[in-house]
Amino acid sequence: MINEVFMPALSSTMTEGKIVSWVKSPGDKVEKGETIVVVESDKADMDVESFYEGFLATIVVPAGENAPVGAAIALIAETEAEIAEAKQRAAGSSQSAPATASTPAPTTQPQETAVSSAPAAATTQTNGNARNGRIVASPRARKLAKEFNVDLNALQGSGPHGRIVAEDVEAAAGRAKPATPAATPTVPTPATAPTKPAIATPAMPAVAGQKVPLTTLQNAVVRNMLVSLEVPTYHVGYTITTDALDKLYKQIKSKGVTMTALLAKAVAVTLQKHPLLNASFVDNSINYPASINIAVAVAMDDGGLITPVLRGADQMDIYSLSRAWKDLVDRARSKQLQPEEYNSGTFAVSNLGMFGVDRFDAILPPGMGSILAIGASLPTVVATADGMMGVKRQMQVNITCDHRVIYGAHAAAFLKDLATLIETNPQSLTL
Repeated sequence: MINEVFMPALSSTMTEGKIVSWVKSPGDKVEKGETIVVVESDKADMDVESFYEGFLATIVVPAGENAPVGAAIALIAETEAEIAEAKQRAAGSSQSAPATASTPAPTTQPQETAVSSAPAAATTQTNGNARNGRIVASPRARKLAKEFNVDLNALQGSGPHGRIVAEDVEAAAGRAKPATPAATPTVPTPATAPTKPAIATPAMPAVAGQKVPLTTLQNAVVRNMLVSLEVPTYHVGYTITTDALDKLYKQIKSKGVTMTALLAKAVAVTLQKHPLLNASFVDNSINYPASINIAVAVAMDDGGLITPVLRGADQMDIYSLSRAWKDLVDRARSKQLQPEEYNSGTFAVSNLGMFGVDRFDAILPPGMGSILAIGASLPTVVATADGMMGVKRQMQVNITCDHRVIYGAHAAAFLKDLATLIETNPQSLTL
């Protein structure tokens, strides 16, 4: 019997996927539940496992190419004798493909779908290696292992939960790169001017005048932005003095707390008083989520944008929140986030303060009612209460809201309470 391997739907918005790499080669034995291919969805690379036992007879969609959800990407033969038949079947399908190329791909997989997605970060063992006899490694690590002829079985993973990452392979091959600091976004501290951002900006074309196709992630961003244009939005700005917050940050920074975590916590605590700002427009109704999940925008190294989500941010202490944020950013950059870790946000935050930007407006992400744009905290000459002149550090924040759900007075009240918390009682964020 010959079974088809279909392109799986790894997220609710995914319409097509890109083959990152084939873990198995044609003719290799395949066990049920064994990873055979790594697929890039909208915002993550996912290991895809076989539902069948047999032999990978032929690959229909090679590495580096895209395929619509539900399309056959390979064939698995139950016996070696059926491999030749499977290859003939694949050849016949490829010849007839041009005539049917315009037919829309099904949005759901057929009942006999031969694969399942298995995010490796959720199944990796802490000793770095195996689950059900297979090595757990990032797609890039697998590719480099083949290139440098490195045995993954001999490596101890340094990634999340012991996952083998590219740096482990490079070190084993004698090509280790200097360690770089974690790319956790921060805002400038009171003692220094805005620093160079740790997060990478989207990659530019290698050659002037060259056209570079969008990545899968960039295409997802494009689709989301087009959806956002259909929402009636408005913007409300506010100036917040950050002297007290900056002082607190200096006190607890050595404990691993980031400014991003402090701001996310402040927003989450304020949302407790303003549940409407955490709501969204769904099916001609106002949807009030059961929890406060703060999605924070992060630029990816290879272009595009992703919003890792701090779920239940108002219920977490600031130290746990900072550790969770660092883990999310690390796994976002290696494309190992699970879908619920980037698509479950209820309120979004975009912080460009680390770039020295003093103010900007953010585009509302689909499925949310609000996004807060945060500028840099900068020394500003202000009039004091006694009528004198003084210098205080201030930051500009602008909130973008869905006017179908949130009116201007609601947004203004939220920003006023957020400013009061940051200016007068930031210590409460550590409780």
